[in-house]
Formats: sequence, structure tokens, C-alpha cells
Amino acid sequence: MYCRAGPFIVSGQKGPNLISEEKEARGRRPRAAFTLVELLLVAAIIAILAALLLPVLVRSKTSAQRLKCVSNLHQLGLAAHLYWDDNNGNCFRYGGTATNGGQLYWFGWLGPGSEGQRAFDASQGALFSCLQGRGVELCPSFQYFSSQLKLKATGATYGYGYNLFLSASAREAALNVSRILRPAETTLFADAAQVNTWQSPASPDNPMLEEWYYVDDVTNQPNAHFRHNQRANVNFCDGHVALEQCLPGSIDARMPRQFVGTLRPEILRLP
Repeated sequence: MYCRAGPFIVSGQKGPNLISEEKEARGRRPRAAFTLVELLLVAAIIAILAALLLPVLVRSKTSAQRLKCVSNLHQLGLAAHLYWDDNNGNCFRYGGTATNGGQLYWFGWLGPGSEGQRAFDASQGALFSCLQGRGVELCPSFQYFSSQLKLKATGATYGYGYNLFLSASAREAALNVSRILRPAETTLFADAAQVNTWQSPASPDNPMLEEWYYVDDVTNQPNAHFRHNQRANVNFCDGHVALEQCLPGSIDARMPRQFVGTLRPEILRLP
């Protein structure tokens, strides 16, 4: 009897064709996806990294804002020195003089009207020509978009206050810089703001923060703004800028989280 020869397969072994087919099938098999546990682990790692990086980013932003404020105050101080040079060493007055239907202050002209609706003209300010325009009058750490802020004019005006003890009244001769015996210890400008409870939309039940344009040593209506990690940038009469803490116990209790308080009297008053 004749029998056709064919491939000889030993029991338990696979032929070459079958092995090749299995290899191709394995090549076409989809790769396994991440398991739920693996995805949760990755998400947890990302969350931990974000938690570690976020405070660093916040501190970097805060530091950049404070340095911009320092630069602003440096330039305001230089402008004041130029003013003194042009005016025989006489300091400019805080102002409040009635003119053109409004009031003229050291920082500009503020028109009549309701809070937040007044016209404002910075070009009439004492330092405008020395500054050659605007750009350094607003502190980036002042929260101008806060719902707790009440503007004086139709827009932001000034975020810094002038040392009121350097200002003479309209009936007195201007104070001369020769009377500033300790310029490195005497405030020229500082971060300023105050809490308002008497001009709408502010009220005793709805106290609001507002820009303020001078600093003095009163404690019942404080006006220095400690907005840089509870410290204020202060420009001194010799030109340097330094951080100052508030007078202990002077933070305005009506809005304690805004850190409006009083500077040390010894860096405000003249000896």
C-alpha cells in the first residue's frame, strides 16, 4: 500500500506553520492600558508636585510685586529730589486747595462728584513733570480689583502716601529740606490706604478699603498699608527704600485682614 509522505509531528510539538501563526497573532494583540491603580498613582504624584511648586510660584510673584513697588518708590523719591532742586529745597505741600471746581493735591487734580465717579488729572501733580508722565504711581500689590475696594476717582489714582509732616499748610511757608536732620530715618513716601465707613458705598456695616495719599502717626484712622506680607515699603528722604512693620496694636480692626496700620512715629515726625 502506498502512503503519501507529509510532515511528521511528534505528539506535544507544534509544526512550523502553527508557530508562525501564533507569533503573528501575538504581534496583532493590543498592548495593555494603564490600570486604575497606576492612573491614581500618577495623579497623586502630579498633585504632590503641584502642592510643592505652588507656594514657590506664589512667593516668586509676591517678591516680584514688592520689587516693582520698591522701584516705583525709588523713582518717586528721585522726582521729589528734583523738585527740591528746582524749588530752593522747599518741600511740596500735600494740597487740598480748591481750584477749577475740584481740589489740587500733590499727586494731581481730583474733581467733584461721588466716590468712584470723580475726574482725575495727574498732570497737575507736583511731581508730574519730574516723572515725565505716569507709570510708577500704582503698587502692583494693591488689590485694585477687590470687591472691598472703593475708588476715589473713575479709575486708580495713587497707591502711595506722602509724609504729612513734610507738608506745610497753605498759610505757612513751605518746609525746607534743611529741617530734615535725619534724612535716612525720615519717611518721604510709603505704601498707603485707609478704611472708609462714611462715604457710599462704604458704611459702618460695610467698611471698604480706599487709596489714601498721605501717611501720619494717627492710630484711630491709620493710613499706612502693610500689604507686603504685613510690611510696608517706605521711601526715606535720603533715597533708600526699606520694609517697615506696623506700630504694634495699630492695625485697623474694621478690616484687619487688609493690614492698614500706623508707621512708627519716629520715622515720620521731624525732630
